[in-house]
Amino acid sequence: MEVSRRIILGVGAVAVVGGGAGALMMRSTAQTSAQTTAQATSPATTVPPATPVAGDPRLAERSIGRADAKVTVHEFYSMTCSHCATFHKESMPQIHKELIDTGRIRMVFHDFPLDKLALTASVIARYLPAERYEPFVAALLASQERWIYAKAPNTPTDEIWKFAALAGLSRANFDAALADQATSNALLSAQDRDGKSYQIDSTPSFVFQGPKVASRRESGGRSFLDFAKLVVEAGG
Repeated sequence: MEVSRRIILGVGAVAVVGGGAGALMMRSTAQTSAQTTAQATSPATTVPPATPVAGDPRLAERSIGRADAKVTVHEFYSMTCSHCATFHKESMPQIHKELIDTGRIRMVFHDFPLDKLALTASVIARYLPAERYEPFVAALLASQERWIYAKAPNTPTDEIWKFAALAGLSRANFDAALADQATSNALLSAQDRDGKSYQIDSTPSFVFQGPKVASRRESGGRSFLDFAKLVVEAGG
């Protein structure tokens, strides 16, 4: 499946591409400033420190939606989880349109890698600017068959590099991500904390927080209608 730079960056609109792994549909978060446009057209070339420190952007929250939304939904996902892929392909476009873009919910993404390859992809995603994180994740989830089952001589990381390059990541940063054991360990520690704090044991899992529920955990992929019902029940 051919994927263009415009789709990976997701600038300004929903993009749809037909191809071997099925339709790729994704959307950017709100990006209207000239600064964001400039960021989207030039690769990140500054390699961050080898060891993350307090306030390191690689470990900062990744979220979309208005900060004052009534309901916050935490999603725990793995890059190699087929059910996560189905949710992002089939439900997320409408969730974006009707719940996120309208200010009803804010979604917070939690990396919950179930295997080494998923962890590698998560670390690479963390090397991108925050506004490119969700479009990049959506692209990988929509194209799992292409990179997870890469055909020789290509490897899964070879295929991930193609997506990362289109998203604006420099080769130096990509290679740094592959070698970044410190960030890998930090994500695994966060996964362990999330698992204990929210009782997460499978992906995808969601925690809904709003005026009517302090914290409600739901496991498994959801249709848009099921997801929207849970948002209403949370007070959104």
